Amino acid sequence: MKKIFSLFKIQKEERLLVLFFLVVLVALNGLVINLYYDKFTPFTRFYWPLFIRNFHVSGFDPITYSIISDWWAGYNVYRPPLLAFFMYPFYLLNKLLMYITGINCAIFIMPFLQTFCGIYGFVFFYRILRTSLKLRRFDASLLTIMLFSFAYILLSCIVPDHFIMSFFMLVFTLYVASQRIDKQLLLTKTQTILLFVVTGGISLNNGLKVFLASLFVNGKKFFNWRHLLLAIILPSAVMWGVSKWEYKAMVWPVEMQRKADKQKKDKALKAKQIQKKLQEARKDKEKEEASTKELLSFNSQVQNKQDSVAKPVQTQTNLVKKKKQPKQGAPISEGQFMRWTDVTTSRTSSIVENLFGEGIQLHQDHTLEDVLRNRPMIVPYRYIFNYAIEGLLLVLFLAGLFAGRKQKLMQLCASWWLLDMVLHVGLGFGINEVYIMTAHWAFVIPLAIAHLFRVMQGKALSIVRVVAVVITLFLFLWNVNWLVVNLI
Repeated sequence: MKKIFSLFKIQKEERLLVLFFLVVLVALNGLVINLYYDKFTPFTRFYWPLFIRNFHVSGFDPITYSIISDWWAGYNVYRPPLLAFFMYPFYLLNKLLMYITGINCAIFIMPFLQTFCGIYGFVFFYRILRTSLKLRRFDASLLTIMLFSFAYILLSCIVPDHFIMSFFMLVFTLYVASQRIDKQLLLTKTQTILLFVVTGGISLNNGLKVFLASLFVNGKKFFNWRHLLLAIILPSAVMWGVSKWEYKAMVWPVEMQRKADKQKKDKALKAKQIQKKLQEARKDKEKEEASTKELLSFNSQVQNKQDSVAKPVQTQTNLVKKKKQPKQGAPISEGQFMRWTDVTTSRTSSIVENLFGEGIQLHQDHTLEDVLRNRPMIVPYRYIFNYAIEGLLLVLFLAGLFAGRKQKLMQLCASWWLLDMVLHVGLGFGINEVYIMTAHWAFVIPLAIAHLFRVMQGKALSIVRVVAVVITLFLFLWNVNWLVVNLI
C-alpha cells in the first residue's frame, strides 16, 4: 500500500510544472462553475433532463453531474459499464453536502475529480518521458505541456464527462507497461485484471488497450492458456454480464417508468383537449340556435360572394425551408453499437478539420458548439496558419512513429492509436464529433515526437525542438484564449 501511495507523490522536479498546470485547471474549472451555477445548484426532482437540456460544451454529456446527483445512468451503460459504481462515493458525498448546504454541489465536486485526473495524467506522462525514454528535463516538460495544450485534452479536464478519467487510466496503464518493459518483467494477471476493470469500466473499448498492453509487455506468454482464461476471457465475460445486469436493473425500469409517466401525461392532455373542444362546440351550437333566419340568410349571401372571389392559396413553406446539414451519416446497421457508426461522412474532411483539427486547436467559428444541436459537422479554419500548425504537428508525429518503430513502447502506443483509427475513421464510430475522443489517443503524438528527439542530434535536433516550442506556445495561447472567451 505504501508503494502505491508513493506513486502519487509529486517529485521535486515535477512541482513547478504541476503548480503551473494546477493554476490553469483551477481557472478554467472556475469559469465552468460560474457559467452553470445558477442553473445546476437548485434542487429538482430529477436532474438528468435539467443537465442534458442546459449543458452545452462541444457535445460532451454531463453524465457525471447526473450520476452524483441522482445516481442514475442516463447514458448507454454498455459503453462505460462501471462508471456509475465508481462515482457512488461522490454521490454519497454530494447527498451529504446537499443536506448541509441546501444546494446541489455536483458542479463543485466534479472539478476536484477532473483536476486530480488531469494533474496525475500530466505527472505520469512526464514520468514516462523521463524514466522510460530518458529525455532531458526541458524536452520532457515541453512535450508534456504540448499534450495539455491540445484543445480537447484541456476541455476534457473541465467538462463533467468520463474522458479525463479515461485519459488518466490510459496514461497510467502506459506508465505501468513502460516500467515492466524497462525492467523486463511481465504484466501479471492481477495487474491486467485491475487495469482492465478500471479502464474498461470507465470506457469499454479502452479495456481492449489494456489487453494490448499485456500482449506487448508479455509477448508470447500472453497466449498462455491460464493468462488468456483468467486475465482476458473471464474479466471480459464478467464485465459484459455486469453491463447487461446494470441496464436491466438500473436503466430499463426508469425508462419504462418515464415512458408510462409520459403516456399518462399525454393521455390527460388529450382528454383535456377533447373536453375543451366539446365545450367550444356546445357554445357554437348555442350561438347558432340563437341566430335569426334573416341573419343566417345574410351570412349565406356573404359567404357565396366570398366563395366566388376567393382563390385557393398554397403555401410554399416546405419548398423554401433551408436545407440543413446532416448531423450524422448513414450507419452500418441499427444495432446496439452499430447505430453509432457512419459509412457516408467524408473521411478526408473529418481528418483535416476534426480529428487533427478541432481536437488539437479550436475553430474560431462555432466554438464549443454541439454538432447534434447547432454546429455543422465540418467547420473550416479562417486562416492558413492553422493548417500550417496542423501540418507541422502531423509531420513531426509521423516522423516520430518512424523513429520509434522498433521500440516496444512506441509499438504499443501505435497499436492503441490504430485501434481508435479503425473505430472512428474506419467504422465511423462517432466520426461526426470525433474530436471529443481526443483524450483517448492524442498522447501518442508527443510520445512519438519524444522518440524523434531521442534519435536526432546537433542542429537537426535544435530545429525540431524550436518547431515543437512554436507549436506548443501557439496551441496553448490559442486554445486557452478561445476557451476563456467562450466560457465567460
